[in-house]
Amino acid sequence: MLQGGLRLPLVEDFYTIQGEGRHAGKPAYFIRLGGCDVGCRWCDAKYTWNPRLYPPTDISTVVERASSCSAQAIVITGGEPLLYPLGALTRALHERGLEIFIETSGTHPLSGEFDWVCLSPKRQLPPLDEAFARADELKVIIQSEDDFAWAEQCAARVGRKCLLYLQPEWSVYESIIPSMVEYAKADPRWNISIQTHKFMHIP
Repeated sequence: MLQGGLRLPLVEDFYTIQGEGRHAGKPAYFIRLGGCDVGCRWCDAKYTWNPRLYPPTDISTVVERASSCSAQAIVITGGEPLLYPLGALTRALHERGLEIFIETSGTHPLSGEFDWVCLSPKRQLPPLDEAFARADELKVIIQSEDDFAWAEQCAARVGRKCLLYLQPEWSVYESIIPSMVEYAKADPRWNISIQTHKFMHIP
């Protein structure tokens, strides 16, 4: 059905501003794929979890739309995009001269060619070793102060050049951000990422 990644379960694709992490504020074209086996209870994209809701779409259609907009940056996200072979999609995007970023929980082997890998590890289904090794950016969601220990466990497994980010879980933003600020001030290896797109009221 997916023809080796020539067709993928597309939830949506759209041009917006990256809201999180190292590239926050950057105009980017988002490609969101359906399906996730991690199941975070606080996920703000639960509508993506069931890939059967999203019939496979020809990647050529997505590539044409992505390359026709002003953005030179592509973000592939989900759900969990690495449930699928992404080699054909990323090759086609690179052939158009586009820069490709992926956001992943790291629970499946990497497939495809990426210019930037943002790893957002989840405690209930930890990433593969190869995901830690490949990560350019580690973005750990903080819902409670217990999550700082998980963040440190993950930071110990990434490469020396990987950028470290703590991001407040949106529903507890007001209550958890003071602790995060103090944590980062005490250990400036860590940066704070906030979901700026939600403050801007954009997708």
